Amino acid sequence: MRWFWVDRFLEFESGAYAKAVKNVSLAEDHMHDHFPGFAVMPGSLIIEGIAQTGGILLGESTGFAHIVVLAKVPRMRFHSWACPGDTLVYSVTLTDARQEGGTVEATAYVGDRLVAEGEILFAHADQMGAELPATFDQRNFMFDAGLLDILEVGRAGDGTVEMAPSSEVSPAS
Repeated sequence: MRWFWVDRFLEFESGAYAKAVKNVSLAEDHMHDHFPGFAVMPGSLIIEGIAQTGGILLGESTGFAHIVVLAKVPRMRFHSWACPGDTLVYSVTLTDARQEGGTVEATAYVGDRLVAEGEILFAHADQMGAELPATFDQRNFMFDAGLLDILEVGRAGDGTVEMAPSSEVSPAS
């Protein structure tokens, strides 16, 4: 994963639910070409942000023991768009987790406006007999890339807690 389409997690309930945000910025190169005169975040990148949120939720549920890859997007419907200055909120619920992979139901909102909703299926690449480089280790990638820092839900830069733990916060759509 070269680009991260998640800025931070707001809520995270292991093996069940996650809510993350992506701040859409005109500083991102793709915004200047999509579309000239009316910059919007491409739908494919919104799907990728949702998939990264769901993939981390599924991966964390097994202690990152498997290599989680997006396998299929059987259903995704776009209702609106996200423009520079908007904050996308991705909400994913793990609906199925098994040895082969898992499934999430997801939504993306900007404020109260529904941007997208759908379902994403993930596969555990290491369980499919896929030929992976011998040096590829999902756990090392997650830790070495510093990606797990975004799981510090509700913590300020100095480590103090700013909000209630996710178990005390009810997930909202």
